[in-house]
Parts: sequence; structure tokens; C-alpha cells
Amino acid sequence: MNTDTFTIIGGHPLKGKVSVSGSKNAALPIIAAALLTNEEVILTNVPDIEDIKTVEHILKFIGVETTRKGGVLKIHAKNVKNIELNHDLVSKLRASILFVAPLLIRNKEARMAFPGGCVLGKRPVDAHLFALKAFGVKVLKDQDSLHLKSGALKGADFTMTEASVTATENAIMTAVLAKGETTIRLAACEPHVQDLCHFLNAMGAKIEGVGTHTITIRGVEKLHGTEHRIISDYLEAGTLVLAAAITKGDVEVCGIDPHHLDIFWQKLTEVGVKFELKKDSVHVFPSRALKATRLQTAVFPSFPTDLQAPFAILLTQAQGTSFIFETLFDGRLQYLYELARMQAAFKMLNPYQAEIDGPIQLKGANVNSCDIRAGAAIVLAALAAEGKSEVSNIYYIDRGYEGLDEKLKQLGAKIERNSEKEIPEKQQKKGNYSIKVIVKNEKSTFKNRPIKTQ
Repeated sequence: MNTDTFTIIGGHPLKGKVSVSGSKNAALPIIAAALLTNEEVILTNVPDIEDIKTVEHILKFIGVETTRKGGVLKIHAKNVKNIELNHDLVSKLRASILFVAPLLIRNKEARMAFPGGCVLGKRPVDAHLFALKAFGVKVLKDQDSLHLKSGALKGADFTMTEASVTATENAIMTAVLAKGETTIRLAACEPHVQDLCHFLNAMGAKIEGVGTHTITIRGVEKLHGTEHRIISDYLEAGTLVLAAAITKGDVEVCGIDPHHLDIFWQKLTEVGVKFELKKDSVHVFPSRALKATRLQTAVFPSFPTDLQAPFAILLTQAQGTSFIFETLFDGRLQYLYELARMQAAFKMLNPYQAEIDGPIQLKGANVNSCDIRAGAAIVLAALAAEGKSEVSNIYYIDRGYEGLDEKLKQLGAKIERNSEKEIPEKQQKKGNYSIKVIVKNEKSTFKNRPIKTQ
């Protein structure tokens, strides 16, 4: 496991222009969907991140030919040899479950351990299994793994048990080659789900209702190869915009689709951030008087859960008490305990809700990255903090952001990567540490709360 760290000297406003990379969340399902044809697929604007490297290893393991040069990834799934995914690879990436549908279609059978990835509370696979069963897939599972078999897949008419992004993507990939017509209701419609649909349509699929919660798919007999450009990462765009706002910077973030972030722009305006939207970019101006707000996450087009933690850093600089309601993941607020090391004032109401008090001058500290988005949030906090911060466990950040440190450095941030040798997993030790949380309107504080390092 990579043990690199970031050293960040805060208090420097960001200035200049920066471009956004391709979307991780779009690239992962599209790479999996490339297995639905035995012809070559060429993907461009593929981000150079750890999660993509893990997926390339998965492709190699199941016998798929790949070549990569820069942001161009060529995939040729002439043969898909294995029906079972490598356990070690699956444990690193929850999105590995996206290979279930392609394996079923190519080999009529799929085996895999329950997928890993970021620790964000319970993330069951029930929504995936419900959708697959609708097409006639037989599901065999035990405590540790999944085993699925399929015969002739038939179109289905069903409502998802929840608007799960990856479950919707698995359902779509299954439907495009199933016999007959499929209607999927309560489908997720995030920009990366839309990009998967556009990619499949370019391969010869017949998908209607893209961008809505009801998708209709007429199954086809065969898909062909194509070339497709991965959409820009709107989550990275939001993170960079917040970095500019938090440091009172003057930054233009380029290569974005502003409509992917409509609710985000609304919240920025509500808080008092000054910015100007253009056709494919946004210019953020220095903002001084920020106001507290209520932030509630939900499925697209509501506020994205993946920008909740970075936005919370901005709220530490807003006047008053802000309220956060994380509706999707019960582990997503754990980063607040790291912010306590930087003197942030908050009250944890329950695993889903918290209050943040501001404005607070954050102080540099030794802090830990809890997951991909929380890691980015901690980096943003360090940029705004007074003094030096050491951010550890940045492997999570590298999983989801292409060269985040280099892009921030390009904008004038004082950030350095400290590279260390990899430590074998058997030698890694989980530790405990104690923190003190400042709680508004209460005489007592939470003290010595044990938190396990990732």
C-alpha cells in the first residue's frame, strides 16, 4: 500500500487556470461495458488514477487485451477467460461489481467476493441482485462471495429498490443485450450514468430516457466497437472550485459541463461565493463574507454526496451555524473528527447529521485521509489552515483525483508530496489516537474518542 503523504503550508490564495480530468465514475462502468463487444473500444480522456489502474489489472486477469498511452485506453475483449474475479483486486474497488453483468453476458456465469473500496458504512449489493433477477439471472451467494448464473436473458419491467448508481449501471448493461424491451424505473440518472448510456448507444444499443429516472431499452443481438470520450469529472471540478473559494482565491476551472453541477452553483450562491459561469468553465472570485446554510445530500440532480465533505470545509469559514444532513452513507461524516485536530467546531448529532460553527481559523495539524472525498476535503482544510499540515493515507486521494497536488501547486498552493516505500499489508498496523471535539452550546466536549486509522 502506498504510504505517501502531503505536506501543506496553508494561507495562500489560489490563482490562475486549471483544467479538469476525465470522470472516474464515468470511466469505470464504461470500461466494464467495453466487455460487451468482442471488437476494439477506444476510450479517451481516461484519468490516470489508482482506481483505473486496478481496473486494468482486473481486465488483464480475465484475459482482456488493453493498451494505454496517456489518456487513451484501448480495450479489446476478444475473449473473456475467467468467470471469477481476483479477490485481492475486488477488495480494493467497490466498482468491481460492475463486471458482474459483462461476465454474465459473455460467459453465462460470474463469481466474485463482495467488493471493497472506501469505508462509507454499509453498502449492500441487494439492489444489484434484485435487478439481475428480473432478467432471469440465478443468484447463489454465501457470507463471503457472489455466484451468479444466466441462461437466455429476457427484457423486464421493474422498479429499482433504490436509485443506486452502480446497480442501475449493471441493469442497463444487462438490458442492452437481453431479448425484448426493458423498462427501469427509479433509475439513477447521474452524469456518469448518462455517459454510460451514450457510450452504449454509440456501440449500437437502443436506450431511451437518458437523464431521467425511467429508462427504456430495446435489446439488440450484438454491440460493436466504438471510440468514446469520457466526460469531465464534475466532482473534481467542484473540489477545485471549493479550493479557490476556501482560500479566497481567483481561479478559472476549465473543461467542465456547468449543468452537471446546477444544485452546487445554487448552494455556492446561497453561501455568498462570487463566481461566473461560462460555456465550459467557471471563474471563481475572492469572496469575503460567507453565510451559513443547510446542506442535504441526495441522488442527482440533488446535492452530490461526493461533494458534501469538501463543501463542509467551506462552511467552517461561513458566519453562523450550518447544518449537514448526509442521507446516503452512515460513515461519511467521520472526517469531522479529523477536522477537530485543526480546531474546527462542530456538533455531531448522529451518524447522518452534524452542525458546523463558523467562521473558524483552522490550524495546521497532522491529519488522516478517511476516504476519497474526505481526503480531498482534508487537503482543502489544510490549504485554508494557518501553518503546516501533514496529510497521511493519501492513497485514497490518488484513487479518485488525477494529480490533485500538481493541479493545486499550479495554482500557487504550497503542497509537496513525500514519497515513501510501500509497506507490505501484513506489516501494516492499525492504530488508535485520541482527539478533542469542540461542541457548540454544550459545556462538555467529546474527549479521547478512539478512531481507527484506515
